[in-house]
Amino acid sequence: MQMTEIGEKLKQLRIRTNLTQEELASRCDLSKGFISQMERGLTSPSIATLVDILDSLGTNLTEFFKEPDNAQVVFKQEDAFTTEDTGEDCQLCWVVPNAQKNIMEPIIVRIGPKGRTAEYGPHPGEVMGFILSGTVVLHINKKHWKLRKGECFYHTASGPYYLENNTGNPAEVLWITSPPNF
Repeated sequence: MQMTEIGEKLKQLRIRTNLTQEELASRCDLSKGFISQMERGLTSPSIATLVDILDSLGTNLTEFFKEPDNAQVVFKQEDAFTTEDTGEDCQLCWVVPNAQKNIMEPIIVRIGPKGRTAEYGPHPGEVMGFILSGTVVLHINKKHWKLRKGECFYHTASGPYYLENNTGNPAEVLWITSPPNF
């Protein structure tokens, strides 16, 4: 890794950690000018200084210099797989295989006419859904909301919830949980 790459990577870490150059310099007993020069690739830190900076940014040398994995970024239709939901006339389609190891898990929920998903929750995390087609009713605890194509929902999974399709037409929902729950 070249000096400019190290500086840029440190800058991105600092920004991700919501620190100003001055705040980072203060935490590491360095000058703001040194941090600025380092981020622009004009100077390089000693190993000891780099360890201090990385510690202040919540990481370490191993993680900092770890080569990015070649994780799949684009997923095609043939990558997806579908299973039956334990609800009524409902299928779950994993559009990102093995997403349970990620921070969030996106699936497509296909609910047939008069069908419904199984009941989920409560569990830690959040749930978001975008109605791709049809109309569904979102039930959370004892409350419910009717959603149509193009609308979305977002809630914490602090209580039981499920989706229901009361119409005679199928419905599709992009459903994302974080952390993964399916």
